[in-house]
Amino acid sequence: MNRRNTAGNDGVWSGTWVAERLGVELLGGEELTGLLGLALRRNPKRAHLLVSNVLGKHVPQSPSVVYGHGFGLGRRVRELLGEPEAATAVVLGYAETATGLGHSVADGLGPATYLHSTRRPVPGLAPAGGFEESHSHATSHLLLPEDPALLSGDGPLVLVDDEFSTGNTVLNTIRDLHSRHPRGRYVVVALVDMRSPADTARLDEFAREIGARVDLVTAASGTVRLPDGVLEKGQALVARHETASVTPQPQPQPQPEATLPAQRTRGRVTRVDLRWPRGVPDGGRHGFTPVHRDRLERALPDMTARLAEALPGTARRVLVLGFEELMYAPLRLARELEQVVGAEVRYSTTTRSPVLAVDDPGYAIRTRLVFPAHDDPADGPGERYAYNVAGAGFDAVVAVVDSAADTPALHAPEGLLAQLAGHTPHVLLVVVPSYVPASAPSPERPRMLPEPLRGPAFSSYAPEEVGWLLQDLSDVTLEAPTEEREEAIQSGGAHYAESLPVEYQPSEQYQELFQAALDASADRIARAVGAVTETVLAERSPRPVLVSLARAGTPVGVLMRRWARFRHGLDLPHYAVSIVRGRGIDANALRWLAERHDPADVVFVDGWTGKGAITRELAEAVREFEEKEGITGFDPEIAVLADPGSCVRTYGTREDFLIPSACLNSTVSGLVSRTVLRADLVGPDDFHGAKFYRELAGADVSGVFLDTVSARFPEVADAVEQAAKELLSAERTPTWEGWAAVERISEEYGIHDVNLVKPGVGETTRVLLRRVPWKILARSGAGADLDHVRLLAEQRGVPVEGVDELPYTCVGLIHPRYTRGATGADGKAVNG
Repeated sequence: MNRRNTAGNDGVWSGTWVAERLGVELLGGEELTGLLGLALRRNPKRAHLLVSNVLGKHVPQSPSVVYGHGFGLGRRVRELLGEPEAATAVVLGYAETATGLGHSVADGLGPATYLHSTRRPVPGLAPAGGFEESHSHATSHLLLPEDPALLSGDGPLVLVDDEFSTGNTVLNTIRDLHSRHPRGRYVVVALVDMRSPADTARLDEFAREIGARVDLVTAASGTVRLPDGVLEKGQALVARHETASVTPQPQPQPQPEATLPAQRTRGRVTRVDLRWPRGVPDGGRHGFTPVHRDRLERALPDMTARLAEALPGTARRVLVLGFEELMYAPLRLARELEQVVGAEVRYSTTTRSPVLAVDDPGYAIRTRLVFPAHDDPADGPGERYAYNVAGAGFDAVVAVVDSAADTPALHAPEGLLAQLAGHTPHVLLVVVPSYVPASAPSPERPRMLPEPLRGPAFSSYAPEEVGWLLQDLSDVTLEAPTEEREEAIQSGGAHYAESLPVEYQPSEQYQELFQAALDASADRIARAVGAVTETVLAERSPRPVLVSLARAGTPVGVLMRRWARFRHGLDLPHYAVSIVRGRGIDANALRWLAERHDPADVVFVDGWTGKGAITRELAEAVREFEEKEGITGFDPEIAVLADPGSCVRTYGTREDFLIPSACLNSTVSGLVSRTVLRADLVGPDDFHGAKFYRELAGADVSGVFLDTVSARFPEVADAVEQAAKELLSAERTPTWEGWAAVERISEEYGIHDVNLVKPGVGETTRVLLRRVPWKILARSGAGADLDHVRLLAEQRGVPVEGVDELPYTCVGLIHPRYTRGATGADGKAVNG
């Protein structure tokens, strides 16, 4: 039998000490002693403890080894079940020891939802089940899924524990759940199967009794041979060594000298904010879905980078220490950290289980730290433990707890942090937000918001290019003649967002102008796309969530996403949301985003700025949303391709030039209409609406626009790098000179309403396409950038006036006193 202790370098099996003194034997293959050591504990039911070397609970181990064992077991379950059944499986892990193991099994299984039992009740959340663990020091387990239907399906239930000793815990679980929701198949997973032949037969008989199939998947199997009187001998041995087993208490650490926004130092303890993704549970206590898994996977690289940056550069041996049931989150952080730092990384967690510590190479628990519980446990105050940490030579310990455990007791002189600080030069504290499940559904609670609309069912964009946080109103007649809409809007009888203009159908001559403009400006647009994207990545977030303001911002958001992929290999999420002047941004869309992403990573995107009305609208809307919803972190500053109005800090250029996507409406924006907000169509719990003009597919140039600009990325890459450097070092504070110019023009032309003054090439084009234009002001000497404006103005009988010293290339003026009498019989504008 192999006697080597895989957790150390002493060449001695870590069960030798117990085996020699009590006569306990492990019977099985050589792999068994590689997986297990032995220790003694204060327990009236079972004195010996099988200590796993690969679980990451009592013995610090490589996180890749810990995760790999669980993931590998999950792959074996997947092979056993086959793809169809695996897709319907739910995985259930046992608290506290197997919560991380069960989660790793769920990862290996694939698209499975994970739940683990807990000993932490939640007021107001009714248990969906419960059972007893007969040999444990803390026996009561609760099942508290946020979704009560989680355990009611008929797919396989996969039950995961670290060891399968008698089978009692599994039998209790299946008996409880099967009486509520019978199913035809169960799979029991464990690192080691240590049952006796009698226990094996008992499980088989139980399976026949309930009429279900029960399979078993383990990494190793064997049995424990216990001599007569072992319990009494073990208790006497524990009593004899108890006093010497407690590691001496360190002296209290000094209080903090300074507090920093990202890191607060308390003696040797440094707090590190990982920016845990909002809405992602800290573990499987209330359920962890494949959507949660995907979001966590995407967030892990950035969180790990922040952690690695906080570690001292001199650290050569690092421990990531989890907290009782909180095993999976620290395990994943540790595994990622192991890949990116040069130090040796180990992983283990604190525990409720009282185990004797004996400093002997043939004993599994060499040292222990004792500290008071710090999460206000339901069973009252008591001691908690961290094993094999003291004396292990760690240069730094990363303590990972959930926010419910970030209490004064954690920071007390005798608390966990002080204990750790007495045995390692550096302690980093990471606090993961404790996931609080929503209360049970009620008629007053808003219904679940739907997933984003995507092409080709909605829009002509590829599904990965953008998700529209909108509702589809394609079957609703919303279009009204331009003149009727303008009269209703200006008379106060309707808001512009309550109807849609009839989609402009470009003439052959206008389409030729669009193509010529695109060919001429593609390089300039590509440079601006690259510059604004690089600025966002450098200043806002290394993995931003792009949220374009539909619809003018959407083509720009797609191009920014393409640039990030082209230049950095990033696959950024991109959504389109509605914002309506005077009504604000879609609050339901913000709520949806906050549930799935960190609001701090959200970057709002638009095509260009005019006078800055939407910039101000967004800032006010976000402020109101945060006050009402209590959800904070959204940065209302917009990133735009062009900022001629000097309204924002994040832009590609401040030139007022032609962006060809402004030349057309839906046919350059994925065939999606402008957004609609009307009370009879959009309820308080709905996304704003829009239409998908499938019938215009023959005229669609959305893909042509995107592909033409994207094709220029390689040739402008060097120019973008230089432009980005210049932008990042430049003074970019908004001057709002565009707003001042609009106010001046409004007064000079007797309009007295800044909403009727639309500055810039893009806004002027919109006036000609959607509103009733009065005049076009063009900067003297403006060239080809205004060819399409001149053609549209000619078609609609609108005068174009040359103006010296105009801060924009052009400005469109909406008719200030519009009634249908302001147009002639041919529909063309009449001056006056």
